[in-house]
Amino acid sequence: MITAASRIAGLIAHPVGHSLSPLLQNTLAERTGLDFVYLPLEVRDPARLGEALRGAAAFGFAGMNVTVPYKEAVIPYLSGIDPWARKIGAVNTLTLTESGYEGSNTDLPGMKRFLDDAGISLRERAVVVLGAGGAAKAIAVLAGSMGAGSISLLNRTVERAEALKEELFRVCPGIPVTAAPVDSWKRAVPERSIVFQCTSVGMFPGTEEVLIEDDLFYRRAETGIDIVYTPSETVFLKKIRKAGGKGYSGLPMLVNQGILSFERWNGLTVPDEVRAEVCGVLRAELDRREGRSAAQRET
Repeated sequence: MITAASRIAGLIAHPVGHSLSPLLQNTLAERTGLDFVYLPLEVRDPARLGEALRGAAAFGFAGMNVTVPYKEAVIPYLSGIDPWARKIGAVNTLTLTESGYEGSNTDLPGMKRFLDDAGISLRERAVVVLGAGGAAKAIAVLAGSMGAGSISLLNRTVERAEALKEELFRVCPGIPVTAAPVDSWKRAVPERSIVFQCTSVGMFPGTEEVLIEDDLFYRRAETGIDIVYTPSETVFLKKIRKAGGKGYSGLPMLVNQGILSFERWNGLTVPDEVRAEVCGVLRAELDRREGRSAAQRET
């Protein structure tokens, strides 16, 4: 039950209806026994983003997550951002302070934990990043900080990829970085690459879409990681696995970054067993949405 004492947080996005973040955060509150409620907060008009933040602060919302398309657009409305968010140029977590909302980025440490758990090392590996938005920046900076051998940036708008390339030269000096339009991937993607799909292509409701159709691209990928988690099996992942590579959905990254936000807002540490329970709850919800049983998921 929501009371006057309940701490409130939410998700700013457009669209927002597909998101698992409310289920994730409210399950965390239930499992940890906190009087905490998390709401979906759709901002349809980008011109009203500042109004939305001022309204949330006026109501005393403890914090918010920010996702597509506002991870970069929200920064001018914040009282400050942490060093990693400043390096990346994007935020996904807002925390209320006396001077307004401060921004941080839990995408990077959330992905780092996933890679560690999966036993995936980026050191001296060829890393390919599809996209040039906030999530792509976080992944590219992470790859640089983990000692990637090279980073290839592919984006539909090559100017954005070039801008990200220049930023990486500043924050990750010494790492070879190339930028290219998506349709020029053949000259930018080495064999045995680790590919991060960091765009919204393939996300519900456009579940039959994929950024690159050519099967040859996927044969060059040893591992593919899609930040999209709805659906759990994107066309990108199907193509990666069909070509013999290992494919991972964005669900573990979502859980990790969400837990980091929850911990920041509530001043606690979530036990590993609770993290595992939350993953199970979210997988079950994805199965329900996709009309699939747990047994079918395991096959």
